[in-house]
Amino acid sequence: MSLAAASGTGRFWARSAKTIRFVRQGCTNRPFFHIVVMERRKDQYQPVIEQVGTYDPIPNEHNEQLVSFNYERIRHWIGSGAHISKPVAELLGIAGLLPVHPRTYMTAWRNRQMAEKLAQINAVKNSDNVDSTTSNS
Repeated sequence: MSLAAASGTGRFWARSAKTIRFVRQGCTNRPFFHIVVMERRKDQYQPVIEQVGTYDPIPNEHNEQLVSFNYERIRHWIGSGAHISKPVAELLGIAGLLPVHPRTYMTAWRNRQMAEKLAQINAVKNSDNVDSTTSNS
């Protein structure tokens, strides 16, 4: 019985390096990622050993990005010496399995800076609108 591509082959070299990373699925302008364990080689089209989660980056109608993990299997592979890619490490940090990734802090800081700039711009526009309406009266 063959397995579906998403569930993985389960076969791998015992002593080769493993990595936990994203595999992009979905279609154009609608990405969907599987979080998988693969052998750490440059070959992009290698078989997946095991799928350990999913990530949907497009917010749904409740403005939520859906993520699911199999924490038990992720802990198993990390304990077995698997490397973790930076995007997956960010998600695991937000989820609380790993320490929060420094890039997460930088992204939040940049978002706060941008929100402050937009608030200042809107305040200047609103004050200009108030001044122009009072001077016309």
